[in-house]
Amino acid sequence: MRYVRYIVLAAIAILLISVSLANRGLVELKLVPDELATFLGLEWSITLPLFVVVLGGVVAGLVIGFIW
Repeated sequence: MRYVRYIVLAAIAILLISVSLANRGLVELKLVPDELATFLGLEWSITLPLFVVVLGGVVAGLVIGFIW
């Protein structure tokens, strides 16, 4: 049974690595929309690879789900 678990974990790891390699484009995350940012003076933004944003969203959803 332990080997089946390792096989499933390896398959998930390969899947996550392939998704990460396919989505390496950079995206810009902004705290507020451009019009509101100029009005409020908040120009906060960060540029990250797309896979970081997607996997971070999945992790955040899992954490929120486990806590809820």
